Amino acid sequence: MISLYNTYSLSFFHYNESVTSRNGFKTRMAEEGSKLKVKIGKAELEVGGPYLQELRDSNDLLGDWKALQQRMATDGYLLIRGLHDRDKVLQAREEMLRLLSETGRLAPDTPLEEGRIGPDNKGALFNGIEPPMPKLLEVVNSNHVMQFFNHFFGGPSLTYDYKWVRAVGHQHFTGAHYDIVYMGRGTRNLYTMWTPLGDISLEMGGLAVLLGSQHLEKVKETYGNMDVDRDNIEGWFSNDPLELVEKFGGVWATTEYKAGDAIIFGMFTMHGSLTNQTNRYRLSVDTRYQLASEPADERWIGAKPKGHYAWGKGKMKSMEEARRDWGI
Repeated sequence: MISLYNTYSLSFFHYNESVTSRNGFKTRMAEEGSKLKVKIGKAELEVGGPYLQELRDSNDLLGDWKALQQRMATDGYLLIRGLHDRDKVLQAREEMLRLLSETGRLAPDTPLEEGRIGPDNKGALFNGIEPPMPKLLEVVNSNHVMQFFNHFFGGPSLTYDYKWVRAVGHQHFTGAHYDIVYMGRGTRNLYTMWTPLGDISLEMGGLAVLLGSQHLEKVKETYGNMDVDRDNIEGWFSNDPLELVEKFGGVWATTEYKAGDAIIFGMFTMHGSLTNQTNRYRLSVDTRYQLASEPADERWIGAKPKGHYAWGKGKMKSMEEARRDWGI
């Protein structure tokens, strides 16, 4: 069953205004009296340097849906501070930590709320349906969230039933990729919402986007037309953030996130994550939204979505080989 919401009105609704103003990179650098450096994979980037800048939030545009659409087209993303109810996000975080504890992933004899990584340093990916995570669904399927997308799309929206719920371990990260290669069988007017489940510092490894990547036509025409199930090919475009900037242009952008924040982006925004350099799990969930009237990718909808059914089975083509064939 597709999660479908037909409620649609032009009335505006309340956001958590207290979180719209936050200390940024410059404030933190001034407080620490030194340059901040983070990692994406093995590459080290200086915060505020030529390769990495801070995301800007779009809270000042809330209620002006045309302006938000224009911001999305220009920036490739919308960062909304306090989109979610912080308390409900923290309840979803506790729900996930209990699952991690039950599967032996947390460090023994440590407080649950700290989310400390166990000695095996195992990450986790839950699908948000099995095992059931009702507190998480209260956040990402809320009427508040669906109303946002109803307004943004200009009509009734739906969200995929499959939810990508992640626990990222020490020195783990996500390489640069387009989402279209994983879910491109429906409309391309599909958006990802990445929600941190808790406060995420730079060191813990939050989401980062490559600004301007939605306009890389050669990449979109080649890599962006790939389907990982059909082509049985690696999904990440690159593990090297510096190579992408030097070869294709743009600059990476990230921020420190708080529970309640969300970042929304389209299928052709290149993104990944910083490396988690802490001893605590970075918890987050990816969810997808589109107009209800447009076709949806059948792999991610229904009571028990089938997900990827062929990817990784048999010999897989490397991205290095594919990029060589594509001439990029």
